[in-house]
Amino acid sequence: MRLNKTTTIVLIAILGALFFIPFLGRVHLFDWDEINFAECSREMIKLDDYSRVYVDFKPFWEKPPMFFWMQSTAMKIFGVNEFASRFPNALCGIVTLIVVFCIGRRIYDSRFGVLWALAYGGSLFPNMYFKSGIIDPWFNLFTFLSLYYFILYHWKRNGFDKEGLTRPLYFYVCWSGVFMGLAVLTKGQVALMVFLLVLGVYFIYNRWKFYFSWGHALLFLVISFLVLSTWYGYETAKRGPWFINEFLKYQYRLFTTHDADQAGFFGYHYIVLLVGCFPASILAIPAFFKNQYGSRYDKDFKKWMIFLFWVVTILFTIVQSRIIHYSSLAWFPVTFLAAYSIYKWQRGEAVYKKYVGVLTAILGGLISLLLLGVAIIGLNVKRLAPYVDDTFARGNMEAEVHWSGWEGLVGVLLVVSLIVGIRKLRQGQFDNAARTLFVGMAIVVFLASAIIVPKVERYSQGANIDFFIARQGEDCYVHCLGFKSYGELFYTMKEKPANPNSYDEQWLVSGPIDKPVYFVTKVDREQNYKFPQLKELYRKNGFVFMKREVPGR
Repeated sequence: MRLNKTTTIVLIAILGALFFIPFLGRVHLFDWDEINFAECSREMIKLDDYSRVYVDFKPFWEKPPMFFWMQSTAMKIFGVNEFASRFPNALCGIVTLIVVFCIGRRIYDSRFGVLWALAYGGSLFPNMYFKSGIIDPWFNLFTFLSLYYFILYHWKRNGFDKEGLTRPLYFYVCWSGVFMGLAVLTKGQVALMVFLLVLGVYFIYNRWKFYFSWGHALLFLVISFLVLSTWYGYETAKRGPWFINEFLKYQYRLFTTHDADQAGFFGYHYIVLLVGCFPASILAIPAFFKNQYGSRYDKDFKKWMIFLFWVVTILFTIVQSRIIHYSSLAWFPVTFLAAYSIYKWQRGEAVYKKYVGVLTAILGGLISLLLLGVAIIGLNVKRLAPYVDDTFARGNMEAEVHWSGWEGLVGVLLVVSLIVGIRKLRQGQFDNAARTLFVGMAIVVFLASAIIVPKVERYSQGANIDFFIARQGEDCYVHCLGFKSYGELFYTMKEKPANPNSYDEQWLVSGPIDKPVYFVTKVDREQNYKFPQLKELYRKNGFVFMKREVPGR
């Protein structure tokens, strides 16, 4: 039975909600990014200041405010908690699946749209990130939509054989500009950089034939600027250019240096995409090569997606910082190309390559073993701890976490979906294979988020977060020694300090403090903080908790 467009969209929205919304608040936010961003949003509400981003009640110019506006709105509705912090991305997941369905349907047909939605929602990291509290899902969506509307503009202006482009040219230009403005408001001018680089590669490939008028280019920039003015312009007019200047300086530094713990090897992003976008990453490989094209727009849109993939991966390979989500914009072309392969195989316009099944089995098997291994390690973690050299990691492994062994069924489920999916690939049942592989992976991520991730979090930061939560409402200072954490801000629900000395670690440790100070350090760093005035309260799971009383009390 064929479903109409509206019914399909409703079903996609319902399935997206079922996969992305449950268990959002089941596990604490993770240091650093999740807690960092949630804290910025909490402080927006606390300070009643929505034009400037703060963390620890000091200006935070690393990110523009769009995502924090979303989070703070969710916090006003659901409260300041994990669910509210992650809800904007769950909503983004639903919107993204609908968007790729509608685009796929418009360019090809409803079947392709469903395949693309399946590929995006049923790949490992794309699915996981819709359950997170980080910026990138919305940034990726806005950037991709800006490029998409430019492609429609290009097709309309240059007479591509695509029906349905009935709107005037300025319509597509304006929407492209709107989404570009939103993308820059979400994460910065890297959106415009990617957009222009993709256009540049396309123009070079097509021998420098320009496909737009300079008047429309100016309109695009004006619309983008008007959207940006809701923050850039307002903040500058209200308080001067200092904050915006610091933000722009940081964006430049981000591309020229790497922060601590953010360096990586040269091929980092390709490995991340191969594993993180599984199974779409494997299914996409044949689409990187020449295919039989049914129309000019068929060939052209695929070309755009391949250019987007290479621009994103090469750009963020050149950038000094290596972080998983930097290359996440490439999830759009990877999942498109996976849907493209399946679509062409099913229509007989491309020949299925046996290596796809082999690679799917190998990589999927490794991921399954990892999931099974987590359960096995969990059951035996206390026995393994003495063999771990790192004292902090060994302390983490002492956490009291109950493992039943049934957690390994998540890995077993992935093995079953791989076996069935690969068999259907070999039998030429490509649509059924896609449904099996992608739905199977979506269920695996859903179950892992509910069952495995909360247990893993207890090892990595559970004792630390519990200590912070216990300090809520207490008139005190809380400070981490020897490591950085945003948990001390968000989970203590820190108030704006009245004493500026509280930002000075030396003052907290040995100065004339005006209220008690709680300190947290790690067992492998405690030797640096053995001061007589710091009384150890207890140690747990690799963390050491201390307190300094006010002198004379």
